[in-house]
Amino acid sequence: MSATPETASDTATERADDKDLGAAGSQLSTAPQEDALNLPTLGVLGWARWFWRQLTSMRVALLLLLLLSLGAIPGSLIPQSGTDETKVADFQQKHSVLGPIYDKLGLFHVYSSVWFSAIYILLFISLIGCIVPRSWQFVGQLRGRPPGAPRRLTRLPAYTTWRTEAEPEQIREAALTLLKKRRFRAHTAGDAVAAEKGYLREFGNLAFHIALVVMLVAFAWGQLFKSEGNKLIVEGDGGFSNTLTQYDDFKSGTLFTQDDLDPFSFNLDKFTGTYETSGPNRGTPRTYQATVDYSVGAYGKAKKTTIKVNEPLRVGDSKVYLTAHGYAPVITVRDGKGDVVFNDAVPLLPLDSNVTSTGAIKVMDGYRDPDGKKDQLGFQAAFLPTYGGGTSVVSQFPALMNPVLNLAAYHGDLGVDAGIPQSVYQLDKTNMKGFKDSKGQQLRKNLRPGQTMQLPNGAGSVTFEKGIKEWANFQVTRQPGAGWALGGAVVAIFGLAASLFIQRRRVWVRATRSADGVTVIEMAGLGRSESAKVPQELGDLAGILYDQAPGAPDPQDPSDSDGAFDPSDDTRTPHTPDSDVVPAEGAETK
Repeated sequence: MSATPETASDTATERADDKDLGAAGSQLSTAPQEDALNLPTLGVLGWARWFWRQLTSMRVALLLLLLLSLGAIPGSLIPQSGTDETKVADFQQKHSVLGPIYDKLGLFHVYSSVWFSAIYILLFISLIGCIVPRSWQFVGQLRGRPPGAPRRLTRLPAYTTWRTEAEPEQIREAALTLLKKRRFRAHTAGDAVAAEKGYLREFGNLAFHIALVVMLVAFAWGQLFKSEGNKLIVEGDGGFSNTLTQYDDFKSGTLFTQDDLDPFSFNLDKFTGTYETSGPNRGTPRTYQATVDYSVGAYGKAKKTTIKVNEPLRVGDSKVYLTAHGYAPVITVRDGKGDVVFNDAVPLLPLDSNVTSTGAIKVMDGYRDPDGKKDQLGFQAAFLPTYGGGTSVVSQFPALMNPVLNLAAYHGDLGVDAGIPQSVYQLDKTNMKGFKDSKGQQLRKNLRPGQTMQLPNGAGSVTFEKGIKEWANFQVTRQPGAGWALGGAVVAIFGLAASLFIQRRRVWVRATRSADGVTVIEMAGLGRSESAKVPQELGDLAGILYDQAPGAPDPQDPSDSDGAFDPSDDTRTPHTPDSDVVPAEGAETK
């Protein structure tokens, strides 16, 4: 069966219309179009092109972003060597099977591992490869004009039409003025006005991707050059200079050098802490601040400032945060002859919010036992700022309302001369012997400020002095990419919001003279995605334009002579796939 000339002509017209509609709906976004590849004829260049297109596609970028997020999970759950070597060693000792496997997979140093770096670099390349061509295409769209109207506007999802006695030129001029007033980019193309708006959607999309690149670069820069250290300082006891040897613990990025440290020093003048005394928030800090004297450079003038929680001291690129607080009882130890062999404030570590604290007092040099032999003393200490009485072993309040120091005395070898690092807050009792009381039990006593505990057999004494000092822990951080990362995050949020809530759409208004001399007005709208906003906006525009060019009588309905239009009529909604509503009297819809 052969096609008739009319059928062939109609088919050709439909194909031309489809091509025309495709041109009108093109470039509503800058997403790259994928060409079908002839796989059997792919060569090296073809495969390279295919791989590049896959790498720079949106779905691959999202997949890499998901893999990056999943890869960061082990870094949060598994101890990291760059953060705490001790925890890593403990994990490997407790897990003899998993430890070596994790080590080979790089799970103890996730963020510097080969596989995490590969995901990171591929994501970076993917974003760059996606942004550059889309940016040039977007610039080209901004410099160009909206495409002309398709031949058959009735094929668009939002469409309306009516007849009027106004001149086509007047209609087009009124439509152009109206659309520009509504912030459309509009121009006259032939017998129609073409308009477009919503460019902020694509701008937000590009801004979001650029912000991701900025965040990735800032994160990498910060990881490579960052530094972070902690220092515990007791009131009035010396100070701190920003050198590596002064830190209690310190960690840094791969490319960090000692020259990157900002030259400054400070000392703790006074710590002030006040707390709620009643109610459900009893014990909650009201005032939590440290008054320090600091100077910048070797010969800088001393300045006084106050460091509070989340209000750090800023010196150059470094920030000094107040992170913890505790008490340092002043202890005096004498030997059997009454000579002072130890006198210092001993910082104790808090265990709870009421600052119940524990620690160790170590007398390493200068002490001799009653027989005159060199010996070492150790005291296991527990401090309660507010003792509750009886057998209470925890503090009832964080302030110094009823301070009590519990001491257990030992003598022997502290193990500090063995060359093995040990915590200053823990007492290694492996080679220590406890002093015994009159009942043969471990010597242990509660002391109040000013009280003394005598060691048996004339071994000496230990005194809890009345002056109780306080200490504060400071964290000194340097993160050079933090500001850029924050800025990138803010831009990414606004860019994502723009790409999600702003719709890019096009409107065409055609005005042509019909065979009977009456002007036919056609209006159509097209959005990037199905949305009720396009038909609604087109209906509003049609209503305003209808007021300026009222409908003319329909030639098929002689009784309709005035073409009157009721402004309150809500039926001026253009055609949508789910509705077939007449927008106005004398108008006809698809």
